Amino acid sequence: MEAVTNNMQTQAKPRKGKSFWRTFLQNKYLYMMSLPFVVWVFVFSYLPLWGWTMAFQKFKPGKSFFEQQWVGFDNFRTLFQDDTFYLVMRNTLAMSFMGLIAGFTVPIIFAVLLNEVRQMAIKRFVQTVSYLPHFVSWVVVAGIITKMLSTENGALNEFLIWIGAIDEPVQFMAKGELFWGIVTVSDIWKETGWNAIIYLAAIAGISPELYEAARVDGASRLRQIWHITLPGIRSTIIILLIMSIGHLISIGFEKQFLLGNNLVRDYSQVLDLYALNYGLGMGRFSFGTAINIFNSVVSIILLFIANGLFKRITKESIM
Repeated sequence: MEAVTNNMQTQAKPRKGKSFWRTFLQNKYLYMMSLPFVVWVFVFSYLPLWGWTMAFQKFKPGKSFFEQQWVGFDNFRTLFQDDTFYLVMRNTLAMSFMGLIAGFTVPIIFAVLLNEVRQMAIKRFVQTVSYLPHFVSWVVVAGIITKMLSTENGALNEFLIWIGAIDEPVQFMAKGELFWGIVTVSDIWKETGWNAIIYLAAIAGISPELYEAARVDGASRLRQIWHITLPGIRSTIIILLIMSIGHLISIGFEKQFLLGNNLVRDYSQVLDLYALNYGLGMGRFSFGTAINIFNSVVSIILLFIANGLFKRITKESIM
């Protein structure tokens, strides 16, 4: 009797292979739609990892892979013994933390305040105007910022002289101690509207009944924001914060390259610009690859640390 029962249970259980192919056939169109993106990720994200081998070689263009001289971790030793590297890390971390604090909180505040606007025409107009700078090239933005801070008819200098704050124009773009703030403010102006879109979408998913119940209980609009809106988008905030921490030192180089000059060089060089100038710019391809590996490894470590901390504290994670 037990043998018959076990046999029936075995037959009742679908085989894994058949179950997989049945699921595949049922969702074949979804798999076909995702295939181009899988290929794209493989070609542009995973296949280039083969180039990391250059960091352990004294790479010479024109030679085959097997003809290259292997040097082990010499490029990494050179990197960590270079005083410029620590100057670059200071600049990178300083601008990263400033961008993380300001560039993360301002879009949330902007989205919450914009959600409180009741006139839909005004709300749509403000939202459209705010995210348009995202589509403007950093080349154009850098030109606008430079012109506004110029000592010759610059808007900021003219305004400060007009209100009596200064007596003569200030060379903002020549002061290294101001460079980090200029980059941060420029980035906020350019990306706030665009970054606020995802928070506005999350706010739109909050049930209106919660606000109606709060109004019946006599809650002010400020209390509704604190007890309904912010808790309602908490998961979105935490996930984006974790991802932002993971990209803490991968801030690119466009802003620093376009807004920087020789007078503020000690404050404008960041890790990616360091790899460009001291790696590719000087033909030290192996050294530049070592810099990029360091950047990627630190980013992965920060991502896992941030994800682990938030998972333990708030029970929210991205993995």
